[in-house]
Amino acid sequence: MKIITTVMALSFLFMGQAFAQNKKSNPGKMNATEQNEHYTFQLSDKVTRKAVTFKNRYGTILSGDLYLPKNAENEKLAALAISGPFGAVKEQSSGLYANQMAERGFAVIAFDPSYTGESGGEPRNIASPDINTEDFSAAVDFLGLQKNVDRNKIGIIGICGFGGMALNATAIDKRIKAVATTSMYDMTRVISKGYNDVVTLEQRTKTLVDLNLQRWKDVETGEQAYPSSHLPEKLTGSEPQFVKDYFNYYKTPRGFHERSVNSTKGWRLTSALSFMNMPILSYIKEISPRPILLIAGENAHSRYFSEDIYKMAAEPKELVIIPNAVHVDLYDKVDVIPFEKLDNFFRTNLK
Repeated sequence: MKIITTVMALSFLFMGQAFAQNKKSNPGKMNATEQNEHYTFQLSDKVTRKAVTFKNRYGTILSGDLYLPKNAENEKLAALAISGPFGAVKEQSSGLYANQMAERGFAVIAFDPSYTGESGGEPRNIASPDINTEDFSAAVDFLGLQKNVDRNKIGIIGICGFGGMALNATAIDKRIKAVATTSMYDMTRVISKGYNDVVTLEQRTKTLVDLNLQRWKDVETGEQAYPSSHLPEKLTGSEPQFVKDYFNYYKTPRGFHERSVNSTKGWRLTSALSFMNMPILSYIKEISPRPILLIAGENAHSRYFSEDIYKMAAEPKELVIIPNAVHVDLYDKVDVIPFEKLDNFFRTNLK
């Protein structure tokens, strides 16, 4: 039985079936260095990178990369934890951000969320609004134990779907002194209501019926199924623009990574269930008086998430709209991502 789910059709991050043409990805040719240690960006010569692990509160071992500015061994540094986009790994956008922010003097960890990338957890490629929120707090734990980090100066950055998780973590974890998001998604909202909240009760009910029928299949086989296909192998030109944008990041050498959920098989079919009844940003006002910085592209299909959160949040808060930018431009385009703004925001507020 093919699950026909409006949620998946409207949300790229769980859709699987809607626009796919093929079941295999073609990442393009990678050179020998990329195959051995594949990052989608160059490490700055002003920065060191070290692989680390740490546990979250549920005992899952998370994998991260710790980025440090060179020649800062004797300083107590302000620190950042970064994750996202939703379905990406630390060798993609979050690592690029960490590299840039470490170059600017911060100690930064970019990490793979639970059940993805090199982090632990079985089965693979599932998500949870609770566990993924906890992952950010676990990264704060790790940073606060480092001898060269001032644990009173820790902030977080969430990209795409992990922007929502970052805000959620900040609301509950008062150790986090400032939070920034780029191309932010509220995953619980988009999965339960679709883009721009267009899903009807009838469509939502149909989605839940289909997903729960899939649970019978999963329990009978002992394996949680993947979608029959994810992003298309090739674009036909008829896809929505945001799907083309995602393809041009995740499925080309620009951003492809062999451990990325979005570059490969996609999320398990029933992973969406965890998000259907779980609004994560109910307590957004409790981030105050700590500051929020929301960054979105002018032409991003996701822009409304940042605008709505800006309206909901209490001061201090700031919304920055990047002219002409689309959602994925804020994944890796260093000439578009406002790193100087991020630097000034955290330098001002982590003191």
